[in-house]
Amino acid sequence: LGPRGAGHPPGHPHPPGGGGAAKSSATVSRNLNRFSTFVKSGGEAFVLGEASGFVKDGDKLCVVLGPRGPEWQENPYPFQCSIEDPTKQTKFKGMKSYIAYKLVPSHTGQQVHRRYKHFDWLYGRLAEKFPVISVPHLPEKQATGRFEEDFISKRRKGLAWWMDHMCSHPVLAQCDAFQHFLTCPSTDEKAWKQGKRKAEKDEMVGANFFLTISVPTGPGASLDLQEVESQVDGFKAFTKKMDESALQLNHTANEFARKQVTGFKKEYQKVGHSFKCLSQAFELDQQAFSAGLNQAIAFTAEAYDAIGDLFADQPRQDLDPVMDLLALYQGHLANFPDIIHVQKGALTKVKESKRHVEEGKMELQKAEGIQERCNIISFATLAEINHFHKIRVRDFKSQMQHFLQQQILFFQKVTQKLEEALHKYDSV
Repeated sequence: LGPRGAGHPPGHPHPPGGGGAAKSSATVSRNLNRFSTFVKSGGEAFVLGEASGFVKDGDKLCVVLGPRGPEWQENPYPFQCSIEDPTKQTKFKGMKSYIAYKLVPSHTGQQVHRRYKHFDWLYGRLAEKFPVISVPHLPEKQATGRFEEDFISKRRKGLAWWMDHMCSHPVLAQCDAFQHFLTCPSTDEKAWKQGKRKAEKDEMVGANFFLTISVPTGPGASLDLQEVESQVDGFKAFTKKMDESALQLNHTANEFARKQVTGFKKEYQKVGHSFKCLSQAFELDQQAFSAGLNQAIAFTAEAYDAIGDLFADQPRQDLDPVMDLLALYQGHLANFPDIIHVQKGALTKVKESKRHVEEGKMELQKAEGIQERCNIISFATLAEINHFHKIRVRDFKSQMQHFLQQQILFFQKVTQKLEEALHKYDSV
């Protein structure tokens, strides 16, 4: 890494901090709320031209213009990573046990084992490094009873969704910390610690992160401020509505699953029990010609009993996966208010600087610098919004298809049970 401020990526014409920064703070007011996301993310310092650092080629993130507007440049080497069923492992001669997940990234084919705390560390690094990217939330750490089979299997499914979203994101997938997480051999403690320290010392975070973004230049590449604002406002309204409806669907699916596991099962088995009682009553008649009927009714009773069990098992096939997906998306939706806040903060600075130019309090060149840096944040935010929509359509399409296929299979099984019962009466 070169000395701080030793060089600048093309397209970032701002002086290294220092002289210019003091003057700009006199003309463009600073946000006094230091807890505001715009300040904490480094967005403010960047827009005011106070960020300086040497951007290496490997750190550059490109936003390109796609058919739907700004997009993150695709990962030229896409890959996936499977998360196999976790195993219980021990250390300190069996004194301490923990759960480790087996990860197999397709681009290396080499398996590594990671604990939840490793996922947690990675999530923390990335959420801090990328203020305008939605880093998916991890599934919750643990429920009661640490090694309950159901909980572990549910968490693995949540982590599989999480991993899919990480690998699908053009920026997150290629980031050094994530690659270290996927490829560092589990047995090499030293290498793991070195990579971890390197990620923790990363200088391209906060205000400097924005220096790494390169955006389209030339005619037709500049963004119209009002258009950006209306797109971001539209997305804000969309996320609010999506969040409400995801919450509603989650509640309904949960309730429906609960009814199937308890209520529906019980009701079908009640019907089955009543048919069984009828067949037992009929058995008191010892006539040979009624034996067939008694057996057929007893079989019908069993069919209803079995259908009750089918209802109870069904939610894990169709409703649970939908709820897993909703949980992941609720995490994304919780990230967007902060991302939008950074974007809004940048737009506010531009409006302010324009006003100052009109009032003769600021040189035009300085205001243009502010606008150019705001433009970078806008490109990145719109690229992130586009990515979200693209992935959302992909995920909900496949999940709804899966849901309906499972529902159809379920009703086919129910129909098959009823048909078997019906045929028992043919020979009566």
